Amino acid sequence: MKLRRCAVLYVESREELAIDWKVVLSGGSALAAKTQWMALAPHLDLELAIDARQLAALGGLSHTVWTERAAAEQQFGEVCVASLLELGLLIGDTPQYAAQRERDETLRAAHWRPLSALAHTFGRWRGVTEETGMEAPTFQALLERYGEPPPPTFDLGEGEAVKLPGATGGPMDAQLLRRYTGRNYDPQGSVSLDVAARLLQRTFGAQEVRQVGPHASVLKKTSPSGGGLHPIEAFVLAQRVDGVAPGLYHYHPLEHALRPLRKLDSEAAAQLARYMLADQHWLSGAPLQVVLVARMERSFWKYRNHQKAYRALALDAGHLSQTFYLLATEAGYPAFITAAINDADIEKTLGLDHLRHAVVAMCGCGPASDGERAMVELRYGETDVI
Repeated sequence: MKLRRCAVLYVESREELAIDWKVVLSGGSALAAKTQWMALAPHLDLELAIDARQLAALGGLSHTVWTERAAAEQQFGEVCVASLLELGLLIGDTPQYAAQRERDETLRAAHWRPLSALAHTFGRWRGVTEETGMEAPTFQALLERYGEPPPPTFDLGEGEAVKLPGATGGPMDAQLLRRYTGRNYDPQGSVSLDVAARLLQRTFGAQEVRQVGPHASVLKKTSPSGGGLHPIEAFVLAQRVDGVAPGLYHYHPLEHALRPLRKLDSEAAAQLARYMLADQHWLSGAPLQVVLVARMERSFWKYRNHQKAYRALALDAGHLSQTFYLLATEAGYPAFITAAINDADIEKTLGLDHLRHAVVAMCGCGPASDGERAMVELRYGETDVI
């Protein structure tokens, strides 16, 4: 049998502090520190405690070159090697370890930048609710907790500033100056099919298909995309869209069609929306919601092991969300975009693999519950909707 270390592995030193009462009573220092090594392995989606012996073995074995198990055991010990194989931090080439090897090879085949794979994997949420950690403190509560925030802008440069002329009006002003984030959606309001169709087609739909090879094409959309690849897919959670049964759908950007994935009744759709949004009830009532999912295989086909590839995916989602905002504003609706979502649970719901797909954010829109928005002035001139 041969083995090698998993493709991506980071080890973090964590310190746990405790009061050593025996030392305190004898007049010594009150605090005692205990260090624990934690192995973070994206292919396993786990943080694993390891000891110094296991750490030495992981540092001494290659992640590319296969090593005979007997040689590894001779160097690091049979018990140590066996434990790392069972944990999945060492990958074996026999059927016994096929599951760990399959996950490791999936990660390798995706061409992740290791740090990006780490940030993506361990930045995902699952099971977050109001009870388990989702907070929405008011601005005043934040001031009381943390004190004054940093100033709203830089104050840089010396000498006399160049005063710019006032901004002239333009055709985009009507949408830009009316655009806002909604947090008070009408629980009975709906989005018409025509509006939903325009929102989806103009935001996520292909405006043109360009052939770049015998069997390769790229899409032209209304938003920019890193490398022109447009790796973001739109999954629609329809709660109250006229003519569309409540449920989960994949929006096909070429066919301009909603392909059904899961049918839901109204109550189940509302519960799923709230759970996906980590209990953000002020957003979950939006009748039309879209999950933005990045296909790593599409982006990393060009940007292999690239330092900026993962950042470009986040930018892509941001571009699409703001196009969505403007179109929602045009239709008279507030909109939202949030990354505070239970992305690991959404992956499970949609049947996605976090090594190949990234649930980046959710956006949505719909009628406000009380007609025109009301504004409250906050400190530093900020505004919010009430």
